Amino acid sequence: MLLTILKEPDPRLRVKAKPIEAVTDEIRQLMEDMLETMYHDEGIGLAATQVGSDKRVIVIDLNSGTEEAPEVFYMANPEILWHSEEKSTLKEGCLSVPETRADITRPAHIKVRYLDRDNQAQEIEADGLLATCIQHEVDHLNGVLFIDYLSRLKQEMIHKKLKKLKKFHAL
Repeated sequence: MLLTILKEPDPRLRVKAKPIEAVTDEIRQLMEDMLETMYHDEGIGLAATQVGSDKRVIVIDLNSGTEEAPEVFYMANPEILWHSEEKSTLKEGCLSVPETRADITRPAHIKVRYLDRDNQAQEIEADGLLATCIQHEVDHLNGVLFIDYLSRLKQEMIHKKLKKLKKFHAL
């Protein structure tokens, strides 16, 4: 089922998500609905907070929108255990902040623990785009958007642009 993606400045995007007890059928359905919504809106990652759920759940498929076979990560209660001192800067975008991209600097390598779709504890190390995407989505679960890393001036410019887009699309 397609879900509605919340757009900045919706206050629900700033809610800190709550850990789940276990990956149940209900959580698996949320994950599948989130994945379908992410594919529909041509994203590579989506956090439950972006669809108005307060559950600590994210889905990621870096191959979304490509000819490559899907490589889906279903993560419940993702927790970044370690991050490198080395940094990486990538141009990020977000389904909740339409038509906006910006260079964001984050740790280049991370180690993350999570529950998978089958409620099994997993730990992986990630770098490159996967590391960036996981950090971006975990930020969502903590009520943080990628634009929060930008200067106040850039944030104000983005908010003005989003207001114009909202007016334009409301017509």
